[in-house]
Amino acid sequence: MFITGYILTFRIDIEDMNTKKLYLRFTIALLSFSLLSCNKWLDVDPKSQVRDNDLFSTETGFKEALAGVYASLTYEALYGREMTFGLMGVLGYEWDFQAQAYDADKSYNYQSAQPSLNRIDAIWNGLYTAISNNNKLLEEIDAQRSVFSPDNYEVIKGESLALRAFLHFDLLRVFGASYEENPNKMAIPYFKKSSKEIAPQLTVTEVIDLALADLNEAAELLKRDPLVTGRVVTIANDNGYLMNRNLHLNYYAVRGLLARVYLYKKDLPKALEQAQLVIDSQKFPWLLPANRKADLTFSTEHLFALNVTRLATIYENSFTVTGGSNVFYISDATRKEYYDTNEADYRFLEWFAVSTDGNQFLKKYAQLDNMLAAYRQRMPMIKLPEMYFIAAEALKNTNIQAAAAMINEVRTHRGLTATTIDVSNVDAVLLQEFRKEMIGEGQLFFYHKRKNSARIPRAATYDIITLKGYKLPIPVSEFNNAPGRVDNR
Repeated sequence: MFITGYILTFRIDIEDMNTKKLYLRFTIALLSFSLLSCNKWLDVDPKSQVRDNDLFSTETGFKEALAGVYASLTYEALYGREMTFGLMGVLGYEWDFQAQAYDADKSYNYQSAQPSLNRIDAIWNGLYTAISNNNKLLEEIDAQRSVFSPDNYEVIKGESLALRAFLHFDLLRVFGASYEENPNKMAIPYFKKSSKEIAPQLTVTEVIDLALADLNEAAELLKRDPLVTGRVVTIANDNGYLMNRNLHLNYYAVRGLLARVYLYKKDLPKALEQAQLVIDSQKFPWLLPANRKADLTFSTEHLFALNVTRLATIYENSFTVTGGSNVFYISDATRKEYYDTNEADYRFLEWFAVSTDGNQFLKKYAQLDNMLAAYRQRMPMIKLPEMYFIAAEALKNTNIQAAAAMINEVRTHRGLTATTIDVSNVDAVLLQEFRKEMIGEGQLFFYHKRKNSARIPRAATYDIITLKGYKLPIPVSEFNNAPGRVDNR
């Protein structure tokens, strides 16, 4: 199966994050699904204007709207670059070189340079706009339950609730204090409506609890997910909309996200429970060694990934010589340090391409000529190895042998042998293995933020806590349009 993009333009009343009412002609890329063919999932005239009351009058309309929210996340300002290998990669000190426009970010001095402020504002506005569009769907869906075929109401609503939680949690991880720093610190608003009503600014704990509530409701609804029920979905079923479930926030992706959020909240028993549920499902098989040269993101292990239709262009502009001064790369010495100079490691072997001057470009997002359609355009959001790392962290203080086994399970599926892990080195090994696996995905910065590390590897000259580097500044416009907001920093 492969995915192609189509455009739908429609008018919908939404609220922007400055609480000003917008009447937008909202253009979204629609995901269409086909099995090795060029058949459209939807035959839509790109110039057609569809009123929101028409859009939300059919099951297909709800699917269009949800697909549009997913697609809006794939642009470079969000998960197509900045929320993965771009800004978040720079803040996590994953790169030896990045564009000059990131210089202020690399010193955690966000407010000294306009490019930095522009990037940060785009993340805030982009994610909250996606939330507003998603909330419009949630506001309409219950009244239209009768238009859905069996199970699809539960699946669409469950995904939408999960998406709202996913986006708010990432906003919290970018703009709020960590739970470790101060669970009662004022952070961000949690929007549950698309109206112009101003949502109150909430504490870290309050945001997390609302996200958990959305996710637990989503998990109940998504028990009707084909991944759970075993319902066979083919191209004949609405041209396969519910196929390829790891490109949606499916039932197990929601469980994986619950594990991530519970770990952030330091609720280790619940984090372990959710991670173990995903592991035990065996729904996301480990990469086959024979596929490692073609399936560079190890797509079978994705609990949830975004379909980034521009990924070939983004890769060329970011990780190749043709990208000029906009590229991200590491030295060969850094690559060896990351991967312990272990040439048995599939990632060490396959994820990097050497430049003419000996530097190493990340090849994880390359769109290769021999790459199967099913492996293309994947930007991983939640992966199977993270579940093992979460389980290991949850177990390390009570059962070090079980924690070590979790970490070594990842290693052995990367071509490595098991290593000795005990209480004296478990934290160092866990960090090293996490960094190996997550490079270019934006998760390393959040790893250190969750732990409230004063200093992170390769950025030892910066005391990130003193610099307040873990909390990016809320846009000035938010304070202007929502009086009473408290400075998150």
